[in-house]
Amino acid sequence: MGYIEDLRKVIGTRPIILVGAVVGVFNEQGEILLQKRPEGIWALPGGLLELGESAEEAGRREVFEETGVEIGELELVDVFSGKQYFRKLENGDEFYPVTIVYVSPDIKSNTIKVDGEESIDAQFFPLQELPEGTSPLVMKLIQKWGEKLI
Repeated sequence: MGYIEDLRKVIGTRPIILVGAVVGVFNEQGEILLQKRPEGIWALPGGLLELGESAEEAGRREVFEETGVEIGELELVDVFSGKQYFRKLENGDEFYPVTIVYVSPDIKSNTIKVDGEESIDAQFFPLQELPEGTSPLVMKLIQKWGEKLI
């Protein structure tokens, strides 16, 4: 059982702050790695930090767990937080995410292998040809990072 599950046993569904990291992984052709989540959204690989884990470690771990791709160096892009990101899940859990966004062109192993749970597909896409259903966070990353991504 993970930290968040343990915490939820104590506080129930009340709002909490959760910190996560996502990574825009770019290959040599300038294409971005996106994962397709079970709900059909194409998103950046990433997830919540575990106790004692740095944001960078979480970003690398989540990219590997969800896509099979191993990455090295990360560069901080931005941090997204605030009431506009508030979420209430179907099970009633409420949270305010703090999402740390990185980019990485440092691919150590690019063999894609999805986990079948958090990711049902993963592919590299040209920035001009993003799939339908791409997450708004991906678009914010592209707007924020601009010409550096192309």
